[in-house]
Amino acid sequence: MSAIEFAPVNPNVLAWARTEGGWQPEQVAKSLQVKAERVLAWEQGERKPTFRQIENLARFFHRPLSIFFQPAPPELPPLASEYRRLAGVEVGAESPALRLALRQMLNRRSVALDLLDELGETPSSFDLAAHLQEGAATVGRRLRDRLGITIEAQLAWANGWQAWRAWRGAAEAAGVLVFQFTKVTLEEARGLSLLEWPLPVVGINGKEAVPEAKAFTLLHELVHLMLARGQEERPALLERRNADEWSQVERFAESAASHALLPEEALRQALGGPPTPVRLWSLAEVQRLARRFRLTPLALATRLRESGHISWAGYQAWRAEWSAYVATLPARGGGFASPAEKTLGRAGRPFAKLVLEAMAANRITSVDAARYLDLKFQHFDQLRTLLVGPGEGAGSDA
Repeated sequence: MSAIEFAPVNPNVLAWARTEGGWQPEQVAKSLQVKAERVLAWEQGERKPTFRQIENLARFFHRPLSIFFQPAPPELPPLASEYRRLAGVEVGAESPALRLALRQMLNRRSVALDLLDELGETPSSFDLAAHLQEGAATVGRRLRDRLGITIEAQLAWANGWQAWRAWRGAAEAAGVLVFQFTKVTLEEARGLSLLEWPLPVVGINGKEAVPEAKAFTLLHELVHLMLARGQEERPALLERRNADEWSQVERFAESAASHALLPEEALRQALGGPPTPVRLWSLAEVQRLARRFRLTPLALATRLRESGHISWAGYQAWRAEWSAYVATLPARGGGFASPAEKTLGRAGRPFAKLVLEAMAANRITSVDAARYLDLKFQHFDQLRTLLVGPGEGAGSDA
C-alpha cells in the first residue's frame, strides 16, 4: 500500500482563500468531510492536506490549484472598491456566493479588455452622466435616448423575453457589459453594477424568473452607473451616506428607470387624459397596461405614482394588494436551457462573440476560450448558431 502524500501548500494562502471567499471553517470542513479543527490546523501550518484534499479545496474555493503553492497570498483590492453600494449588504460581509459572482464578473471584464487589446480594437464605453438635482424624469429620458429604443418597437414586442433581450442588447451596444450571476439570493442582490471604465458592468440575478423584472433591474443599474459617472456615487467601500440618505438615492434610480421604461408622453397618450390622482386602480387595470408596454405591474404602478396618476396613499394600498396577490402565485420554473444558452445568458453576446473572434484569430487557444466561456468545446458550434439568432430564451439563465 502506497504512503499518503501531503501537499506542500502555503498555509497563509489557505487561510487567505477561505477568508477572501467569505467562508467559515465549518463550511469548508463540511464540504471536505473533515473536522473544522483540521481546516484550522492546515491554515496554521500544523498539518498538511493531501493532494486530493487540496484539489477539492481548489474546486470549492474556485481558485487555480497552483495558487496554494505560491510564497504569499495575492494582493487584491477589496471587492467593495469595485461595486456600488447595495442595500442590506455590509461591506466585507458579502455572502460567499456574491463574492464569487463579483470575482467572476470582474474577471470577465478583464478578459474582455485584454482580448480587445489583442485584436487591436478600442472598447466602447458608457459615459452617460447624471446628477441627482436634475430630476428623475430628465435622467430617464436621457438614458432612453442613449439606448435608442422607440415606443413603436416597445409596443411591438411579442412577450417579456423579447423585451428583456432588446433592453439588454441596447445596453450592451451602448458600452456596458451585462452579465448574469447565479446562486446569489434575490434578497441579497437583484442587480449590481461595477463602477469601472471603460466597459462598466451591470450584473443581473439569474434567479429572477420574470424577464420584465430583469429589464427594470438593468435600467435601475444603468442609472447608478450614470450617477457614478456624475460623481454622485462612489464604490461601496467609499460610500459615506447613511441609510436614509442612501434610500433616497435608490428611490431616485428607481424613478429614473421607470421614466426610461415608459416616457411621459407615451403614458399620457395611453391613458388618454391628464393625471387623476384620486382614481383607484385595480390589479387587473395595472396588469393590462403593464402588459402593453412589457413592464412589471409594480414598475407600472411606480410610474403612475411618479406622474401623479395615483396618490402616494393609493400606491401604498395598491402595492399591499399586489404583494398579497403575488404571495399566492406558484413559483416559476426556470425551464430547460442548453449549455450554450446558459453561457449566452450569463456572459452576454458581446463577451461570447469577442472570445470566439479571438480564438478564430489565433489570439487565444480553444482551451482558453472554453475556460473564459465556462463551456466545453463541443458546444461552441451551438453557441455560434445562437449568436446569429435572436439571443437567449426563457430558460437560458438556469
